[in-house]
Amino acid sequence: MKKVLITAIALTLSMSVMTSCRDTKDKAEEATENAADAMEEAGEDLEDAAEDAADAMEEAGEEAKEMGEKAMDSIKKAGEETMDAAKEAGEDMKEAAKKAVDSI
Repeated sequence: MKKVLITAIALTLSMSVMTSCRDTKDKAEEATENAADAMEEAGEDLEDAAEDAADAMEEAGEEAKEMGEKAMDSIKKAGEETMDAAKEAGEDMKEAAKKAVDSI
């Protein structure tokens, strides 16, 4: 009778361990699937972030180009104004010199 009781207890314990192992296996598979989903989602988020960064860099490049063009236009205009002012000053000096020579 003791042997039967011990055998029954051993079988019950074996069944309990087998059930526990099966549950652990199922939970491990579920955790693996969840991790794979999370990795896939993270990859998509990284891809979106990379695309956003590329767009921002392109936009910044275009803005820098526009600013450079505006700066070049301003420099050109300033140069033209300086040349006009120098020409006008030269003519004024020429006239003043001519008047000085005439008055002498």
